[in-house]
Amino acid sequence: MTVRAGQHGFTLLEILIVLVIGVLLVALAPPLLSGMSGATELRGAARQLAAGLRNARNEAVARQREAVLTLDLERRRFGVTGDPREIALPAGVALKLHTAQSELLDGATGSIRFFPDGGSTGGSITVSGPKLAYRVNVDWLTGAVAVVEQDAQP
Repeated sequence: MTVRAGQHGFTLLEILIVLVIGVLLVALAPPLLSGMSGATELRGAARQLAAGLRNARNEAVARQREAVLTLDLERRRFGVTGDPREIALPAGVALKLHTAQSELLDGATGSIRFFPDGGSTGGSITVSGPKLAYRVNVDWLTGAVAVVEQDAQP
């Protein structure tokens, strides 16, 4: 094999340094990515709840009768009037429901009710993890649903 002037290969030291950097990246990547999946899980749960609340509002307005999203805090599930499915939320998230006293069924179950004019009983559902939380707010007058990111409360 002939080597022309100006043509160089890699030294053993350069190859070893690249291998060490590669091993470090492989070792550090899973913990970094797992931290991101917790935030993604929280955001996904908040979006699922917001979609369920919007679905309940649309159901109330379209059918011209009350519709309800019922949330079971213990089982981490919710359902909407007119939809036979129960949606399961991730086990790793903490849930808090703030709603009208008349909508509390027991200590672990409550609901947010929407009326035919689009209004609601109002309230919020907080989905939280160790560092981050999302609050899904429902305006009582308009029934509008909004998701707000916030720091987790101790």
